Amino acid sequence: MSSVSGVDGTTDVLVVGGGLGGVAAALAAVTLGRRVVLTEESPWLGGQLTTQAVPPDENPWVEREGSTRTYRQLRERVRAYYRRNYPLTDAAREDALLNPGDAVVGRLAHEPRVAIAAIDELLAPWVSRGLLTVLTEHDPIRCEVGRDGRVEAVIFADRSGDQVSLSGRYVLDATELGDLLELAGVDHVIGAESHAETGEPHARTDRAEPLDQQAISWCFAMEYQPGQDHTIDRPAQYDHWRTAVSDFWPGPQLSWVDINPVNLKQREQPMFATDRTWLGEAARPITSRWAFRRIRSNATMRPGSFPSDLVAVNWPQLDYWAGPIVGVSDEERKRHLEGARQLSLSFLHWMQTEAPRHDGGTGYPGLKPRGDALGSPDHLALRPYIRESRRIRAQFTVTEDHVGVEARALARRSNRSEEFHDSVGIGSYRIDLHPSCGGQAGPRTYVDVASYPFQIPLGALLPKHTTNLLPAGKNIGTTHISNGCYRLHPVEWNIGEAAGALAAHCLEQRLTPDQVRADPVRLVEFQHLLSDGLGVNLAWHAKALYGRGS
Repeated sequence: MSSVSGVDGTTDVLVVGGGLGGVAAALAAVTLGRRVVLTEESPWLGGQLTTQAVPPDENPWVEREGSTRTYRQLRERVRAYYRRNYPLTDAAREDALLNPGDAVVGRLAHEPRVAIAAIDELLAPWVSRGLLTVLTEHDPIRCEVGRDGRVEAVIFADRSGDQVSLSGRYVLDATELGDLLELAGVDHVIGAESHAETGEPHARTDRAEPLDQQAISWCFAMEYQPGQDHTIDRPAQYDHWRTAVSDFWPGPQLSWVDINPVNLKQREQPMFATDRTWLGEAARPITSRWAFRRIRSNATMRPGSFPSDLVAVNWPQLDYWAGPIVGVSDEERKRHLEGARQLSLSFLHWMQTEAPRHDGGTGYPGLKPRGDALGSPDHLALRPYIRESRRIRAQFTVTEDHVGVEARALARRSNRSEEFHDSVGIGSYRIDLHPSCGGQAGPRTYVDVASYPFQIPLGALLPKHTTNLLPAGKNIGTTHISNGCYRLHPVEWNIGEAAGALAAHCLEQRLTPDQVRADPVRLVEFQHLLSDGLGVNLAWHAKALYGRGS
C-alpha cells in the first residue's frame, strides 16, 4: 500500500468525491477548523458543473435566496474571473448579474474551466494552511468496515494502479453514484420504489424497480464555424442510433424531434431558427436549442474576440435510457457507458452530416467539437452527466408528498412544501425526471411536475445503521421521484455543506449525528451554526413560497 505525499493516512474528515457536494463539504469542515482530505476520481473538481459539462440549473431567486453564502461566493468568483480575464463588452462588464453564456437555462452559464478556477480560489487558502489536501484521480475501490459498522478506511487506486488507504473520523460519500454506500455495505436504495411503499402519485408500479434509473447523458461542447469542415469519423454505433426509436419517443433519436417534458407533446426544435433577434448591435440566430446551454456568447464579448459562441450540448437527444449503470455487472455497466458515448457521438455526427438545416440544406459540417474546452482528450466531457444515485435508507425520507404541488393537493395538504423541524438548508426546482430505463416494465418517459420551494431535512442525511458515514450529494434520503428536485447544483452544494458542517460539529461537541437530531437543544445549536456561522438559509421567505416559479 503506497503513501501520498503530505497525507499520513488519517484525517478528521475524509470526503470521497469532488463534485459540488464534496467541495462544499470540504469547505465547511475546514472553515470550522477540521483537517480534511478531499478525493476525486477525475482530474477536475466540480462534478456536474465541470467534468460533466452541465451549466448551473438553479431556482428563480438564486441571486438572493435558495442558495448558501458560499455557493453565491462561487458564482461571484466565476463572474469576477470573466471580468479580470475576458474581453467583455462594456455593458457585460458592468452588469452585476453577468451571464457570460447569455443562456436560456440559467442566470449564470459559463465554461467549466472558469468554474475550476473559482473552486481553486475558494479552496486555496485552506490548502496553503495545511488543513485541506486534495487528491484527484483517486478511485475508491474498497472499504474496511468495523463490527460496529464504522468505516475504518477507504482504499483508493490512483492512475498508476498504486493503492492508498485513507481514514477519517467521519467519512462523507460525495461520489456521483453513491459508491461508498455499496463498498461499505450501507443500507441503500437504487432505482424506483413502488407505489405501495411510498404512496407517491407518480411512483410507477406496485413493485420496486431497482433498474428503473434516470437516463445518463454524455455531454459535449461545440462551436459553429460556417465554411469549415469539422466532421468527426462515423461512430461505430451510428447506424443503430440513426434508426433507434423508443415506444414513448415520437421519432428517431437522431432528429430535431423530441418531447415537451411537461405536457409530453411532440415538438420539433431545430438548432437555429430562420428569424434573428437583436441584442445591442449584434445579430445572432436564436432558438432554445442553440442558446439553451450556451456557455460563452459572442454577444457578451467584444466583436472579433472569438470565432463563435461556445455551446454545451445536453439536449434530450443525448439521454441514454437503454440500460442502467448501477446494480448491474461491471461488463454491463461498461457496455451502457460506451452506449451513452456512442449516442452522443452519433448525434454530433448526424448534426454535421444529415440534420435538416435552418436554411434548407443538410448538415452542419462547421460544428466543431471542443473537447479541449472540457479538459477531455476526445470530443466528449470527462464524465457522463449523472442524474440519479444510490440513496441511503435514511432516518427520514423525503417523498413527492412532502414537496409536490399535485401530490399535496391530492392529500389535501397546505399549498406549500412540508416544514421540517430539522431543516439544514433550502432549495427549489421542479420534480424533473428525465426518461428512465424502466426495469422490467420498460423505458419510461419524463416525469416533470411542479414542486414547492422546499427544505432539506437533517434526517435525510442520516443513514439508519451507520455512525460515521454521511451522504454529501444526490445520495440522501429521497425517492426516485423526489430526487428529481433535490439533484440540482445549488441543492447538492447545500447538502454537502450541511454534511461537512455536521461532521465538524460532531467532532467539536463529541456528539453523534443521531444525538444532534434527537435533542431539540442540540439541533437548534447546529442550525444556528449553519445559519449564523456559515450563511445557510434554513427557511424560505413567504414571497418565494407563494409566488411564481414553483
